[in-house]
Amino acid sequence: MHIVYVLQDEKGKFYKGLTNNLARRFSEHKRGETITTSKMSGLKIVYTEEYDSFEKARAREVYLKTAAGRRFLKNKLRL
Repeated sequence: MHIVYVLQDEKGKFYKGLTNNLARRFSEHKRGETITTSKMSGLKIVYTEEYDSFEKARAREVYLKTAAGRRFLKNKLRL
């Protein structure tokens, strides 16, 4: 199982990622072990999707990082 996830910090900034263990990966983010999120505080998981193949999950992660993907998230999360 592969999980595409979106984190949001207290300032409203987003981080999109992919993992096979969400609890472990979120813990790594909160401990500052990821350069991109190390300066983000108050992280919370705001969106997830599960896939049975890495290829499908990776394609979705890439999509969410595009302008169309950001629009999708904005509508989905009602921002």
